[in-house]
Amino acid sequence: MKAMVFTKFGPPQSVLQLQEIPQPKPQDHQVLVKIHTSAINDYDWSMVRGKPYLYRLMYGLGKPKIPVPGMELAGTVEALGPEVTSFKKGDQVYGDTSAYGFGTFAEHLCIHENALVHKPANMSFEEAASISHASMLALQGLRDLGKIQEGQQILINGGGGGVGTFGLQIAKQYNAEVTGVDTGEKLNMMKDLGFDYVLDYRQQDFTRKGQQYDLILDCKTTRSPFAYLRSLKPKGRYITVGGALPRLLQMFLLKGFINRFSQKTLDILPLKPNKGLEYINQLYENDQIKCIIDGPYPLSEVPRAIQYFGEGKHAGKVVISVCDP
Repeated sequence: MKAMVFTKFGPPQSVLQLQEIPQPKPQDHQVLVKIHTSAINDYDWSMVRGKPYLYRLMYGLGKPKIPVPGMELAGTVEALGPEVTSFKKGDQVYGDTSAYGFGTFAEHLCIHENALVHKPANMSFEEAASISHASMLALQGLRDLGKIQEGQQILINGGGGGVGTFGLQIAKQYNAEVTGVDTGEKLNMMKDLGFDYVLDYRQQDFTRKGQQYDLILDCKTTRSPFAYLRSLKPKGRYITVGGALPRLLQMFLLKGFINRFSQKTLDILPLKPNKGLEYINQLYENDQIKCIIDGPYPLSEVPRAIQYFGEGKHAGKVVISVCDP
């Protein structure tokens, strides 16, 4: 089978190569999935480059422990391990596989059945690949950890990416007033999608603007915790789902102290993969949510697509077409 493989860390377009590798066979609770589509995520950007270097404790110190990146898929079940009970051959499935393994930039993958859910029949494979990770970051950040309430004023930093576009649509289920922060051509897309206000981070720093919010969902944490406190209303909540590693470590170390002595709350989302997909599927079935897709790009374009993602030029989710359904 074809797969995008890397054997050393470095720039995606230098180290990733499309190769033929053996097709795996499912064990015990695993299913063999023919992958039709996948998507690019922060994990791929950091895993392939081996940066920040602290991540090499997970991905391998001297060389990659995981030869094929990718952590989202939509595809068709082709074979079953002897203990599988959730699926049958021919089922269309999708999901964020990161709790059980990586390797979705390949034509086939064996993965634990718990990493997948059934794909709604009217949802395309491209849409399904775009949903599983980003929508869960948005949903769990806003609803589960952020405790979103009706009519709140919300800011989403990184509003033009996958998490941001899903986050807006989830927040609108609560009639929230939503401000999105991003830059470039994404700003017009964000206005068209329904953001009430958009800010260009190259021209304005929202933490110094004087506006305060009930809830901030941050995909791009780049400032100190105290800067974000300025932008929160009394009893406001700040939730980060990703960003610069030094700032995330600073947030981790200081949030307990700040939360203890302040009415405002700072938190880091501990993502539970695929938890809440049934709610997103319901919104999709009711035409209350749509997927903003950048692509799809062929499997051979994964190195360029990861670089493009890492430079922040994408709008919505960067989707990869692996095999035709």
